[in-house]
Amino acid sequence: MRRFMFTYFTSNPSSRALCSPMLLSTFSHFSLFHMAANMYVLWSFSSSIVSLLGCEQFIAVYLSAGVISTFVSYVAKMATGRFEPSLGASGAIMTVLAAVCTKMPEAKLAIILLPMFTFTAGSALKAIIAFDTAGLVLGWRLFDHAAHLGGALFGMWYVTYGHELIWKNREPLVKAWHEMRTKNTGKGGGGRSN
Repeated sequence: MRRFMFTYFTSNPSSRALCSPMLLSTFSHFSLFHMAANMYVLWSFSSSIVSLLGCEQFIAVYLSAGVISTFVSYVAKMATGRFEPSLGASGAIMTVLAAVCTKMPEAKLAIILLPMFTFTAGSALKAIIAFDTAGLVLGWRLFDHAAHLGGALFGMWYVTYGHELIWKNREPLVKAWHEMRTKNTGKGGGGRSN
């Protein structure tokens, strides 16, 4: 299983499998602590993002964010010549965090073990972006800083512009899909009517 997991559940632009790991690596973690930290942050922001976007749109944005943040990581790895494999949900989770912080910049946040120190969501987002930018520019290898930045920028863009451009304009596509499916149902096309 190790070879299969490494091939399909870690992302690396020099791998023989390029596309499926862009999504699948979002569901793979290095350790139990890595997974627990990511899931805690996702859980902390999940009710806010679901109330902003709704369940279906949240799932679509989260999965898209996994692919987009991995693509940004690929670009950075190609530009720097560093081809270490990446895995984890942090790029997609950064999208969620950035979207919530962009929409609710005055919300109060705290660090899990230091709840006495609070700060605004807007300040937290600026600090995270500054940290990941420094990490990317200085070549730090602790995190996939490019994936974090890609996720954060996608989250900021989506809640500012993407929701209006994409989600609210999906109706013609959904209607055409439904008409195509119902038209093919009567001709033995294998579709089912609702």
